[in-house]
Amino acid sequence: MRILLIEDSSRLRELVCEAIRDAGWKIDAFALAQEGRAALDGTDYDLLLLDLGLPDEDGIAFLKSLRAAKVQIPVLVLTARGAIDERIAGLDAGADDYLVKPFHNGELIARIRALTRRAPATVMPVLEFAALQYDVASRRVVCAGTEIALAPSEKGLLELLMRNGGQVVPKPKIEHAFSEFGDERSSNAVELAISRLRKKLEGHPTKALIETVRGVGYMMREARA
Repeated sequence: MRILLIEDSSRLRELVCEAIRDAGWKIDAFALAQEGRAALDGTDYDLLLLDLGLPDEDGIAFLKSLRAAKVQIPVLVLTARGAIDERIAGLDAGADDYLVKPFHNGELIARIRALTRRAPATVMPVLEFAALQYDVASRRVVCAGTEIALAPSEKGLLELLMRNGGQVVPKPKIEHAFSEFGDERSSNAVELAISRLRKKLEGHPTKALIETVRGVGYMMREARA
């Protein structure tokens, strides 16, 4: 899952980003509404975390403009505006949930999970391919009733391959999914990640193979009997 955060407090951006990454998700963070709008135009996100007190545009106005443009991304508002009428204004403007600062990181992560469970258009509750099952909300990978232990980045890679099962996923798409704005990665990072994931899946009756399509990318396909 990839999340967009628009928050002008540098300290809060750092704390939220740390919590999101610890949960195994990707996050891009910006201080201005204009930067966030540009990110939304160029990247597919599963969730938007939005501060209302932005320096270049009121968060309510920003949210209304998104909904007017038919942008259906789930939005969790993070704000110090805790009065009931302000909460109502945020929800009426198109927010899906509202979290008042200061908040506990555990509650933030729980609310994100709840929102993604209610958003089938962007996140499927359980992905299935061959004998593999991946619960997006709990991030559990199961095969034949046994949970497969994977690192957060490996789970993200598996999710991408399973969502595109039977189709080639171009290498640049994988690189993009694993990168964040300004994040430098080695040229062989994808190859190493694929190799680690293959080794983790070996020994389990997944009936799924990760095939290298040379010069193009990778594809998860069902093993032939």
